[in-house]
Parts: sequence; structure tokens; C-alpha cells
Amino acid sequence: MDPALLVLQTINGLQLGLLLFLVASGLTLVFGILDFVNLAHGALYMLGAFICASFTIALDNFLLAILIALPLTAFAGFVIERLVARNLYQRDHLDQVLATFGLILVIDTCVHIFWGPAGMAVPLPDWMEGQVRITEDIVLPTYRLLIIFTGLVTAALLYWLVNRTRLGMLIRAGASNRRMVGALGIDIQTLFTFVFALGAMLAGLAGMLISPITEASIGMGNNIIITAFVVIIVGGIGSMKGAFIGAMLIGLIDTLGRSFLDSIFALFMSTAAAETSAPAVSAMLIYIIMAVVLVLRPQGLFPPKVR
Repeated sequence: MDPALLVLQTINGLQLGLLLFLVASGLTLVFGILDFVNLAHGALYMLGAFICASFTIALDNFLLAILIALPLTAFAGFVIERLVARNLYQRDHLDQVLATFGLILVIDTCVHIFWGPAGMAVPLPDWMEGQVRITEDIVLPTYRLLIIFTGLVTAALLYWLVNRTRLGMLIRAGASNRRMVGALGIDIQTLFTFVFALGAMLAGLAGMLISPITEASIGMGNNIIITAFVVIIVGGIGSMKGAFIGAMLIGLIDTLGRSFLDSIFALFMSTAAAETSAPAVSAMLIYIIMAVVLVLRPQGLFPPKVR
């Protein structure tokens, strides 16, 4: 096993894990506190990418575009919560799934109308396109390291918000017993709106960070939302700690599995059989992990405390 390739793929796995955390953290807040199944969360990931791409091209400044696109994506979440989600909180999950699936189609169509069917490439500043040499054989892309740094800083800020502020106390209380929070005189609807907008902004940030690598494209959120649901099920619905650890676990296992599973299989089967079976198994690996967690610990690895 090439050590340089192992380091590079580990960095890619950390990057994927932190992007998944940004999406899953908002999703677990909305699902855990509001008890709302939001399939359109991935569409907000896509919307953030397109808004950031437009401002990057218009202003020729990627960082400034992110600063502008973040509140706009949060505002999109605010509008969706007021117009759609708020009317569905008391409905069962099937109604929420159907409504948010329809919302995906609406957002995809709006993006098609405003930005066209083609994807949008996001140019990066020259200093972000360089490489960092760790050793003679290990060279890491600067932008991927910046994504990891941004994800870690965001995770630290979320930890501070949720565990060290009064607002975070209300969020944790809402996740544990939202009826009691409402009975104590807290404006639960305003709390719900804030949580929904925060989740939209986090998903949008993930889309903004990945768009220079994959470009902004219609439907880009459809795959990541499935993986994000896997993350929150593994970590524990409503748990920020679970979302972080689950995202890192899934990101590393998915990336390293796709890169090295064929080499591991080749130790006890023929090379041809290993190269044939490894891609299929690696594609199923995170779902196998989810199934094992559901059997052994249905509440997830780090479920929130519930009274």
C-alpha cells in the first residue's frame, strides 16, 4: 500500500466527512428538534452552490461570494419554513416526505430557469489552487486543506453555539422535549424558524465549498442527502456529536473503501475477483454499517439525552 496514496485518500476522506457533517448537522437539527423529514435539504445544498457561483463570477472574489451567499441561503430556508414546513409539523412523516420531494422538483426547476441546464464552474483565487508539500512524496491540494479547516472551525462554532449559549440550551431542550419548551413560555415557532434557517445555511455552505471541485449542477444534492441521512442514523438523530463522529466515520470508510478494498480482497482471493467484487462492496459499505448500527443500537451511536 502506497503511503502517499493512503495520506491523500485520508485527506479526501476527512474532506468528505466534514462536508457531510455540514449537511448532516443541519439535517439532524431539523429532524431531531422539529421532527420534520426534509428531503429538500439537499436542494438547499445545491442552491447555495449556485448562489455562490453567481457571486464569484460577478465579483471575482470567492470568499466574498461565500459571505454574501450564506445569509441568502439562510433566507431561502426561512422562506421555505414559513411557506411549506410550518404547515406540515403536525402531519405525519409521509406527508412531509411527499411535500419536500415536490419541493425538490420546484427548486430544481427554479434553478433551471434562472441559471440554465448547464453546470457552473467556480473559479478559485490563485493562492487556493496551489499545493502543500508535506514530504517529498506527499503533496496535498491547498483547497482541500482549506475545506477541512473550514469544516473544523464550523464544527467548533456549532459546538459552542449548542453547548455554551442560551440559544443552544433551548435547541438541546427542544431536541429532548419540545412540548415542555413550549409549555415554559418559549416561542417555539421562532426557535423552529431559526433552526430551519441555520440548517439551510449549513447545507448551503457545504455546497459552496464543494462547487469549485465538482461545479454547481442541478441535482447535485440528491446523492449527498441520502448519505447525510445515513450519517444521522448512525450518529443518532438530533445529536451534533453523533453527526460529527458519524460523518467522519462514513467519509473515511467510503473514501478508503473505494481506494483500498480491492487490495484487501486480493489478499484472500484472485486479483480478477477482487477487482470485480470490491467496487460493488465499497458502494454498499456505508449502508452495511448503517444496517449493523440499526440492529445493535437503533438509537444511534451517540443519541441525544431524552427525559
